[in-house]
Amino acid sequence: MNAHLQPTGSAYFISPETAAIESHTLSVLVDNEPGVLARVIGLFSGRGYNIESLTVSETEHEAHLSRITIVTRGTPSVLEQIKAQLERIVPVHRVLDLTVRARELGQERPIEREVALIKVVSSGEMRAETLRLADAFQAKVVDATVEHFIFELTGKSSKIDQFVAIMKPLGLNEICRTGIAAMNRGSQGM
Repeated sequence: MNAHLQPTGSAYFISPETAAIESHTLSVLVDNEPGVLARVIGLFSGRGYNIESLTVSETEHEAHLSRITIVTRGTPSVLEQIKAQLERIVPVHRVLDLTVRARELGQERPIEREVALIKVVSSGEMRAETLRLADAFQAKVVDATVEHFIFELTGKSSKIDQFVAIMKPLGLNEICRTGIAAMNRGSQGM
């Protein structure tokens, strides 16, 4: 590997070239208090790790707990470092690699869903085609005028990517995505 291709400070180039880079979904249970998310994000940015998707929300109001779902990529050793470093942050209660857990359960991936709002500006015959395709994807119209539609679409990220690609030539104007929410199948909780 050429030295000029290696960004300095990035953890992705610590592992040997033969290690495969994988995408993993991590679920992190934390105290719902100011600064926790900033500490988690700081861990990633400070070590050169990338976050592909990030969602966070309070999940247990009485216990003041929030769940952070992070999709990141790295070699197996980098992913282990990320998990170990997350577990050392004081307000973190638990770190679960949903991707590893899904494989232990004999599944390819955890259940992952995303919500997107997609604005399409179109007129004439394009409007009818836009609605027909939106219906095929089970996208819900949440706002409409004679000039535009705003669709709400829920599903796997790949489904949203495909819908966005199809809407581009029809007048795609704006996209807002929530990021991935995920959990494993079965009765066992986090």
